[in-house]
Amino acid sequence: MSVDPVALTADLIRCPSVTPEEGGALVLLQDLLSAAGFECTRADRNGISNLFARWGKRGANRSFGFNGHTDVVPVGDAAAWTHDPFGGEIVDGWLWGRGATDMKSGVAAFVAAAIDFVRTSPPDGAVILTITGDEEAAGRDGTRALLDHMAAKGEHMSVCLVGEPTCPERLGDMIKIGRRGSLTCWFSAEGVQGHSAYPHRAKNPLHALVTLLGRLTAEPLDAGTEHFDASTLQITTIDCGNPATNVIPARANATVNIRFNDAHTGVSISNWLVAEAAKAEVETGVKIGLRFDVAGERFLTPPGEFVELVSRSVEAETGVAPSLSTSGGTSDARFVKDHCPVLEFGLVGKTMHQVDERVEVAQIEALKRIYSRILADYFA
Repeated sequence: MSVDPVALTADLIRCPSVTPEEGGALVLLQDLLSAAGFECTRADRNGISNLFARWGKRGANRSFGFNGHTDVVPVGDAAAWTHDPFGGEIVDGWLWGRGATDMKSGVAAFVAAAIDFVRTSPPDGAVILTITGDEEAAGRDGTRALLDHMAAKGEHMSVCLVGEPTCPERLGDMIKIGRRGSLTCWFSAEGVQGHSAYPHRAKNPLHALVTLLGRLTAEPLDAGTEHFDASTLQITTIDCGNPATNVIPARANATVNIRFNDAHTGVSISNWLVAEAAKAEVETGVKIGLRFDVAGERFLTPPGEFVELVSRSVEAETGVAPSLSTSGGTSDARFVKDHCPVLEFGLVGKTMHQVDERVEVAQIEALKRIYSRILADYFA
């Protein structure tokens, strides 16, 4: 019997899997996949639940992988929702609930496609599913833990498709072939406190930060590259915690977030920030410290056989020729890219993380057909 991806999505929505809670979602999937002949292993780490599932032999010459997550962001004000955020209700052709778009529908579609495919057309190779409960948070113990588990056990994916929502307007209109890198830098400036009427007796850390931040934002980082838009730098916080209007504060902090393309690396961006901070420190006499976090390096899966296979399958099922994009934020593809070639394709993502998150039932059904075709063409 064919697996209904809509019913499976609704069942997953009814699992309250707000990060880091598993909520029963991975247990449900493990039971379903085990019954279909997949060898399932939990790769939990530091309280995060992760599921590895493989049909076929370990070490197969050809192994197609899917990656996704069942954790969701909080619902916010539950009273503001039109329907129960964990009800999985279908109304007028729409399935409502937290995770309907991001991305329990994607997981349900590739799980359903994988089960039906190995039952009806057992491939010469392996189908691997890696599903985590830690994508919406820091991501340190989710897909990373699954990849560490695979490395320890000699498991390998030849290629991987991440089922995140990728389409801006219409199902089929975009495939993500890469992502920009993401770096956050926290600046801490330490000056000398004083009276605002006697600035010559103080060293204002805010002036130092304003000088530094003005330079960082004065010119574009680049003009973009062949497959990437221009890199961006955004100031996200400036704060000194000073309630007084006549006091120059002793300390101040600022944060910037940079999304960078393949003209840069996390190291090159960090070195640039260190150099600019040093200049501002010399000029102002205010000590400036820095702390970095590179959430992910930029990466690209260049157009080629894998990209063409997925593009053909999408167009065959939707009638839409997908654009190839590296736009948007980060996803777990930033970890998978160190293991094998990786792409992202999924639903229209307009309502993800919103109140009244929902998805058209017909889109879920179409997404399963697309994933089924990709599997059939890959193993043909």
